[in-house]
Amino acid sequence: MKRRHFLQLTGATLAAVSLVQTARAAQPPATDAKAFRAMRKYANLSFGRIAYVDRGTGDAALFLHGAPLNSFQWRGAIDLLSPYRRCIAPDFMGLGYSEVPEHQALDARAQLEMLVALLDSLGIRAVDIVASDSGGAVAQLFVAHYPKRVRTLLLTNCDVEPNSPPPGIKPILDMARAGTLADMTAEWLTDRAKARATFGAAVFVNPAQLTDEIIDYYVQPLVSSPLRRSQYERYHLALTPNPLAGIESRLAHSTVPVRIVWGGSDTLFPQTDAAYLDRIFPRSQGVHVIPEAKLFFQEEYPSVIAAEARRVWGMR
Repeated sequence: MKRRHFLQLTGATLAAVSLVQTARAAQPPATDAKAFRAMRKYANLSFGRIAYVDRGTGDAALFLHGAPLNSFQWRGAIDLLSPYRRCIAPDFMGLGYSEVPEHQALDARAQLEMLVALLDSLGIRAVDIVASDSGGAVAQLFVAHYPKRVRTLLLTNCDVEPNSPPPGIKPILDMARAGTLADMTAEWLTDRAKARATFGAAVFVNPAQLTDEIIDYYVQPLVSSPLRRSQYERYHLALTPNPLAGIESRLAHSTVPVRIVWGGSDTLFPQTDAAYLDRIFPRSQGVHVIPEAKLFFQEEYPSVIAAEARRVWGMR
């Protein structure tokens, strides 16, 4: 390991220990689904009617969710960070409450161009990006193709060029190809115990936190019509071929400050992916691993996200 990376993975992490331990000790109640729904806005773009939340003032922060989630994933972090940033949290096309035409492309590059159009419509030139899962792949494309529009980047468990899409989602892709993924997901609306025992147990430390209200907010738009079911499956099919192929050389020349926060018990994106990101970004501020956390720990530990975001924003 290079000396620079060793120092980042030890000294920088130790410096943040007390801050993160305090953040993990007491997670405040987050905005509930009813209140979050009331915040939802829509932007009429050439891509379609894009759902997003816009909360707070000042410099903008852009929150990019994972699949099969939507912007609701970031509600707790937005609660904590909206006093410091204008928090913009869109729903990706094919997921959440965004409504797009039948033949709209849903691949990562199309999602990127949608985000740029959304920011332009809101008069936002540059953002601090906070991203998860497949949203992290879009975030890396954002840095590669629009580097002057990204101030900082906070990456949590997500795709990297050598692991995109991860082999662990092959069963999901197989169901999408067979046209059965939406049917399986719809079952979570009638058998919420199954949702918690399968999906919840795979991606959360505490599956019980996936309440009926949360399940409904995530699942209902995905299966609300034949078109939405098809787009939900097409979103997953668009994860191949690798959307990050060839991106490493661009990221290796990035001047964007990057902080990496990783769930150490995630079965899709191992800690070696975090180390890879730390190695290729020249201005990486190191990796913080949460040993027990899984893929969607951001929802369970919003105070950790808020603390790490403020850290990379220079607000320690």
